[in-house]
Formats: sequence, C-alpha cells, structure tokens
Amino acid sequence: MPRLSPDTPLIHPDCDIAASRFGAYCEIGRGSRVLNSDFGDYAYCDRYADIANCSVGKFANIAAFTRIGPTDHPFRNAAQHHFHYRSASYWEDEADDAEFFAHRASRRCTLGHDCWIGHGAIIRPEVSVGIGAVVAAGAVVTADVPPFLIVAGVPARPLRARFPDNVAERLMALAWWDWPHEQLRAALDDFRRLPAEAFLDRHGA
Repeated sequence: MPRLSPDTPLIHPDCDIAASRFGAYCEIGRGSRVLNSDFGDYAYCDRYADIANCSVGKFANIAAFTRIGPTDHPFRNAAQHHFHYRSASYWEDEADDAEFFAHRASRRCTLGHDCWIGHGAIIRPEVSVGIGAVVAAGAVVTADVPPFLIVAGVPARPLRARFPDNVAERLMALAWWDWPHEQLRAALDDFRRLPAEAFLDRHGA
C-alpha cells in the first residue's frame, strides 16, 4: 500500500501546523512548521522546514531546514522587539496587535508547480518562485524567480536556465502537473527515462 494518500496528508512527528490546507498526496517532514499556507497536490517538505504565509504549487519539492516566507520585525519602529505586537505575553491588560499580524499574513509568497527549493534556502515574503525553477541550497531569494530558472547565492542570482526557451514553453503548454493520478502512472516510465524534449515529443506538446 502506498505511503501517501489522496485524502489525508502524511504529517511526521513534532510538526506545528496552523491555519493551513493540504491537497492530495502531500507530506510534511518531521519537526516542520507550516502556518497560514496552502499545499497543492503532491507537494512536500522535508525535515524542519519552516513555512509561513505561502501558496505552494503542486509537486513542489521543499528540502530540509528551509525557511519560506520568514516574518519581519518592525525595524522602522523605535523598538524591533516583539513586546509591542505580542503584548499579551507581557501585560495582563494589553492584547496582541491584531493589525500587525494581519499585515504579516497578507505578505504571501508563491512557489510554482514542480519547483525545487534546496537545503537551507530562504524565500522572502511576497516573492514568487516560478514553475519548474530551482533554488540552490543555501540561497536567499529576495526577488521573483522566472519559471525553469536556476538561481543560487546570497542574494540569489540567475545561474542558468534548465531548458532552452522552446522546451520550457512546451512544458508550460503540456502542464503535466495538472494530469490526473492515473495519467501520471501511465507515463511513469517516460518520466523516469526520457529527457524533457523526448518526453514532450512522446506526450504531444
């Protein structure tokens, strides 16, 4: 019997999950924290990923110890410390700053279908990582990443495209990430053994 289910995400021990939704065949690695985020079908994160305020595309691959959508401190204010927005932790007569937390939650990042976020990478709030893009291990992504581009470094810079433009365009048109589960299974051998262009030739895009 498969480990993953179309109905219930596989959530490993010691995870902290809040206000989040998961599609079919999702997996959340041990010790991960997922807050105010949506995972598309087949998306997963490995151990100790920390993901907040993010729309995660189908088949997204998120490695261990990543930080997606890290929240900011109010560095333009007189104090950066969270006593002035987590105030209820310090004073009985004061509530937390709901407006501050609502603003944080609104600053969503987006991970495209089948992107790969490498070990220890950081994706800043309000950044979009395109379909099929690769973020190298340890990169800090501060600007949008186009589809099928590989970025690396601090801050992340373009390294190279995964495919020539015509192949990338054909993959976008094929949109295999929208295929039903049975169609993915039928094409599994081709996914395993064919380069992208040959796969496209066989599957009609």
